[in-house]
Amino acid sequence: MTARRYAAVDLGAGIAFIRPRPPKAAGAFRTISEVADELDVPQHVLRFWETRFAQIKPLKRAGGRRYYRPEDVNLLRRIRELLYQQGYTIKGVQKLLRDIPRDRRGPPEPGDGEAEMVADGAVVTEIAELRPAGIPPGIAPKALLGELIDELEKLREVVVRLSSASR
Repeated sequence: MTARRYAAVDLGAGIAFIRPRPPKAAGAFRTISEVADELDVPQHVLRFWETRFAQIKPLKRAGGRRYYRPEDVNLLRRIRELLYQQGYTIKGVQKLLRDIPRDRRGPPEPGDGEAEMVADGAVVTEIAELRPAGIPPGIAPKALLGELIDELEKLREVVVRLSSASR
């Protein structure tokens, strides 16, 4: 007979001992809360992404419960990476995903920061016109935003000084 392992959970009014659930199989469907925890994004963000990306189609059961397939989770992971790490806009990610068939989208692969996805057996690398002009691949546009704001504030000060000096 094997010993059962229990986890102690402090409920405030006392400690309860519960048996943790075994991990799900890799091919199992996931609920929205499981996907949100795995990707570290709020559930409402996942629901919002469903409205913006037609490729995200979770299975919906009675009462509207969402169940995500492993390929849906991989796609959501890719979208999260492109939006949060790579600095793409929603429109930019939509453009990247538009031409790639659903069955050919692979899981995100760690790399040098370039967005790569598989389409018809060929690797599709990020398209230059999706990035702001002058920003090389591998550099997140959001990383440069602070510098740009500082520059604009300095320019505003110069314009104010020039306009007050000409009066």
